[in-house]
Amino acid sequence: MIKKKKILILGNSHLVVFKFRGELIEELINQNYDVWVCFPNGPFGEGEETSKKYGCHFIEIKMERRGTNPLKDFLILKEYYSIVKKVAPDVVLGYTVKPDVYGGIVCRLLNISFIPNITGLGKGLDEKGIVQKITIALYKFAVKKSKCVFFQNDNDKHFFDEHGIGYQKGKILPGSGVNLSKYHVLPYPGDDEPIRFIYVARIMKAKGIDQYLEAAHIIKHKYPDVEFHICGFCEEDYKTILENKSESKEIIYHGLVEDISEFEKFSHCVVLPSFHPEGISNVLLEGAACGRPLITTDHSGCRETVDDGVTGYIVRQRDSEDLVDKMIRFIQLPNSERMRMGELGRKKIEREFNRQIVVNAYIKEIHSCE
Repeated sequence: MIKKKKILILGNSHLVVFKFRGELIEELINQNYDVWVCFPNGPFGEGEETSKKYGCHFIEIKMERRGTNPLKDFLILKEYYSIVKKVAPDVVLGYTVKPDVYGGIVCRLLNISFIPNITGLGKGLDEKGIVQKITIALYKFAVKKSKCVFFQNDNDKHFFDEHGIGYQKGKILPGSGVNLSKYHVLPYPGDDEPIRFIYVARIMKAKGIDQYLEAAHIIKHKYPDVEFHICGFCEEDYKTILENKSESKEIIYHGLVEDISEFEKFSHCVVLPSFHPEGISNVLLEGAACGRPLITTDHSGCRETVDDGVTGYIVRQRDSEDLVDKMIRFIQLPNSERMRMGELGRKKIEREFNRQIVVNAYIKEIHSCE
């Protein structure tokens, strides 16, 4: 009997592994690979449960996604070493900063094929200082012998090249892609409905929440019927601000939402004024796949999703005035033009961001490791 090849997937959450890589896991299992996944479990044990549904094995690891405590990070490195030794995978796939860095270090030490995915530079690389210098040094060791480094945008690849983070082979993917069979075009709201903008993201400064709130405040005075919806978990201290603005009817805050399509159904436009170091924003990809125009920034990971003036608008980063201008421009369009923007956005996703492109690229690289 031929022994199955083992694939170990390292991530920082259930969402990162199964929502954005579920199709890859399914394809690997279909091709008779023995798939293992490793990430911090959620409060309801969904890691174990979802892994069983897919037919793969789950290993839990403790990890603070945004923590910078060196002792805790050393424990992650130590635990990864034990996990990799125990599983003895043929290939390891890494997603997000800590799995990429510490998983990469372990794989290099143990001479195991490693394929990291740079899902965004993260705060450690994006902001100059001692943390950036340490993170660059760690990446240099972690990815040097990787079989292939997958990037999600040109800017991130350029950063690695500019800072001497060497690798044997690098390729740019269309983000995580979108499963076009799951994200269908939703019926567009009618002429008689109030314009509804929707912001979907973690509630944090770098995702442009301040600019969105300021735009809502200004536009509400001129167009009182326009609605500004917000969906997301407060990762930073915005809870009181959102509660106050909800009471004054400037915004409608829905909290963390599991099925965002229910809110996209009644929305006219997805707005994300982010300057966070994204890979490619999945919120924008999914919004466009549903036939919704996008308004987002000229930041890497955002601008790639929009053809400016065709499928939505691109605004300057941290510029509330420009955001207000583009949102008002959108409000003043005939509804037929807004709908047309959404239709063209869907076609762009079909051409450029089909998740099958990503799956195929991974299968090719994994086969090359054999």
